[in-house]
Amino acid sequence: MTHAPQIKVPATYMRGGTSKGVFFRLEDLPTAAQTPGAARDALLMRVIGSPDPYEKQIDGMGGATSSTSKTVILSKSSRPDHDIDYLFGQVSIDTAFVDWSGNCGNLSAAVGPFGIANGLVDASRIPQNGVAVVRIWQVNIGKTIIAHVPMTNGQVQETGDFELDGVTFPAAEVALEFMDPAAEEEGAAGALFPTGNLVDDLEVPGVGTLKATLINAGIPTIFLNAEAIGYKGVELQGDINSDARALAMFETIRAHGAVRMGLIKHIDEAARRQHTPKVAFVAKPLDYTSSSAKTIKAQDINLLVRAMSMGKLHHAMMGTAAVAIGTAAAIPGTLVNLAAGGGQLEAVRFGHPSGTLRVGATAGQINGQWSVKKVMMSRSARVLMEGQVRVPSDTF
Repeated sequence: MTHAPQIKVPATYMRGGTSKGVFFRLEDLPTAAQTPGAARDALLMRVIGSPDPYEKQIDGMGGATSSTSKTVILSKSSRPDHDIDYLFGQVSIDTAFVDWSGNCGNLSAAVGPFGIANGLVDASRIPQNGVAVVRIWQVNIGKTIIAHVPMTNGQVQETGDFELDGVTFPAAEVALEFMDPAAEEEGAAGALFPTGNLVDDLEVPGVGTLKATLINAGIPTIFLNAEAIGYKGVELQGDINSDARALAMFETIRAHGAVRMGLIKHIDEAARRQHTPKVAFVAKPLDYTSSSAKTIKAQDINLLVRAMSMGKLHHAMMGTAAVAIGTAAAIPGTLVNLAAGGGQLEAVRFGHPSGTLRVGATAGQINGQWSVKKVMMSRSARVLMEGQVRVPSDTF
């Protein structure tokens, strides 16, 4: 019997924000995987350990959650005034596909540090000490991200005292600016509000007609009022992820919202597009206890937000969804803005299952249409392991 040997692929395992994933330089991938297609998808799925009917990803680098089943491919940017091209792949845990339809805002924090350490940023742009400004082209959605990466003695500074709820240990702060974040999506390209409305009546069979803010910013997101679907906005993962009826409801809402946003033509297509859109629900501030037993006081936050990712309630908040939250909060009349008290809001601090997060946005109207120039927030990033990841040579 012939046995396929394993091949070695240079890779770095990194945490970015409240996510972690396997990072590759495009040039280090096997030739067949350097271009989009079946070979690339097969390689990344095998690296992560998918598809896994046990939903554990034991035979791969994935952590069996939406936050840890991620891959990133980076290269020197071919675009003017950019340093890095950043491509993100969300690997499905139990089915055989990689979703390329959106960005990962959390892992965006690790792109600049990786690019500096791996020679993707011109040395003339990197200070010996201070802050390196890294210009990132996010390939999935066709948008610019500016990362402010701290440098100490010519090296990326990874340790520090910046604390991020959802991450156990402090690290160095990486400030991110998501420029012109209205997501480029087929059927709704560039439209901040794909229906043209700040609030829609979304008809969902078996659920009812729900008030919804449908927005393309950071990542396509469907915002609902918590009370309309029977929640208070203080729920933790166990309150929802153990409830099969609730998960089915959210998936039904997601599918019908995706059709309404023009992302898919029929609800049946939603199963092949797990990464987008996201579904989130909002509420006015209440006291609650976070997943780490930290007391969050209503007086310290502007609103409550809970978000679904890959069919489960997220343990904290996706970075791209935070961009959507900041954008929607800055525009008077959206459900997010109203939950935060309404009016002109340049920044909000929202409560999520793991704690709180502050996000700011610069919004304005042009010819009667709302637009957002940029959304700002801070994350952190750290290299966990670097070297070579192994996969069987007959994988692709």
